[in-house]
Amino acid sequence: MNEEEITEMIIKCPACSVEGVAKSIMKELEIPHFGKVLETTIQCPKCGFRHSDVIALEQNDPAKYIIEINRNNLSVRVVRSQSATVTIPELGVKVEPGPKSEGYVTNVEGILTRFEDAVIKALNLFEDEESQKNARNTLINIRELKKGNGTATLIMHDPFGQSNIVSENVEILEIPEEELRELKTGFVHIEDS
Repeated sequence: MNEEEITEMIIKCPACSVEGVAKSIMKELEIPHFGKVLETTIQCPKCGFRHSDVIALEQNDPAKYIIEINRNNLSVRVVRSQSATVTIPELGVKVEPGPKSEGYVTNVEGILTRFEDAVIKALNLFEDEESQKNARNTLINIRELKKGNGTATLIMHDPFGQSNIVSENVEILEIPEEELRELKTGFVHIEDS
């Protein structure tokens, strides 16, 4: 990654609203196989608030990225933009972008860890036995994949083509128009009435 420009400011904390305590850092980076991004971080020493995001600065054609999750692909680099949907169909897990969606750079194992954390949170929310059972089974399957046992499919749909899976084993496809219309982008749209 090539760092190009770093901007630091002291701002009002968006969480505790104390003026002049939060540090905002913005870095413009060039990520190989991906392009220019803006990495932003806000930290408040007063209340402990922290927010990070990676925002793509270039728009490409919509793309669908598919890779098999297996013991040999756990360290493959994954760049997920704030507008991408990530799915592992065999596990029945999916993350769609919302208004507070953040972009990030991780690897396949990191994607599994994010799903693992979400399922653990869901276990605390579900009270019925069927949902508990399904969540526990999903958790077992995620943990087995992280150990390198078994295979599954990681699919990432990005309507703005700003994501990437950096591997010679990734399949990159166009997203059909009807499928593209169904994708969430995480952005709020206001239509004229």
